Amino acid sequence: MAILSAPLILEPSAERKTPSGQKVYLPLNQVIADNSITCIRELPDSSVHLILSDIPYGIGAEDWDVLHDNTNSAYLGSSPAQEKAGAVFKRRGKPINGWSQADREIPKQYYEWCSSWASEWFRVLKPGGTAFVFSGRRFAHRCICALEDAGFSFKDMLCWVRDHAPHRAQRLSIVFDRRGDVISSHEWQGWRVGNLRPSFEPILWFIKPYKIGTTIADNALSHGVGPFNEEAFLRYVKGADNIINCGFSQGEGGLHPTQKPVRLMQALIELTTRQGQIILDPFAGSGSSLVAAQNLKRNFIGYEMEQKYVDLCRSRLGASDLLPFMR
Repeated sequence: MAILSAPLILEPSAERKTPSGQKVYLPLNQVIADNSITCIRELPDSSVHLILSDIPYGIGAEDWDVLHDNTNSAYLGSSPAQEKAGAVFKRRGKPINGWSQADREIPKQYYEWCSSWASEWFRVLKPGGTAFVFSGRRFAHRCICALEDAGFSFKDMLCWVRDHAPHRAQRLSIVFDRRGDVISSHEWQGWRVGNLRPSFEPILWFIKPYKIGTTIADNALSHGVGPFNEEAFLRYVKGADNIINCGFSQGEGGLHPTQKPVRLMQALIELTTRQGQIILDPFAGSGSSLVAAQNLKRNFIGYEMEQKYVDLCRSRLGASDLLPFMR
């Protein structure tokens, strides 16, 4: 396991003990180049205040986003028509109807993938703590079920409104034109194949249940989490709504196929945590959540498997100059 960032922080603030009494030091303010699904098992119980992660959506955005075992030679490829259209049609995905009966199992396999890490997320989060999960519209319900089955309570679904969203729906008339079917092309003018413009992405808001018989106020005193900071949230948005308009800063985008704005991550961090608390991102990608945590003087732990994105995280964080944040 490669840890790429500042040295391990060995101050008491980073120290935890296992149930057997063995001391464990959290890798605070680190980018860990490894698979979070296995590595999170090394973190102690109830050790982080917030999990904030843009998980793979399972829709084949890139190779790392293929989370099922049913592929064929066409999947993620491209056709001459796609190449002519440019980056908007960079990859060929599976149609909703699938190419085979086996494709009908893909939603179930996404649920199984989410279930493979959900219990560990539940274990390491503090009681009353939040898990914010960016999950695609198509399989979000499977993610919700997996985390509920692991013990989480589903609190809400936030809507992040994207600044720019490509409209990939192909005109049906063009399909018939290519076939030389002039009559059908005329009859189906105005019809398209695909979806409406994907102008929003869901952010799933989960909480780890706190002790029965206590209140959120009690939990805030015991574990430092539970309520939300509306005043801080309003520094980023116009109202305390579950629809969030928060776009990229100039020149910020283009670092990752599914990159999210730092400002959006900061809004979610400030909504649910206080300075010095610990933010965990098991699928760090380009590191927007980690940069946001650093900007807000929160400790963070990030996991990322792809080396090029680990390097990108380090660059964005200024790894050689990282300073430990104390609680």
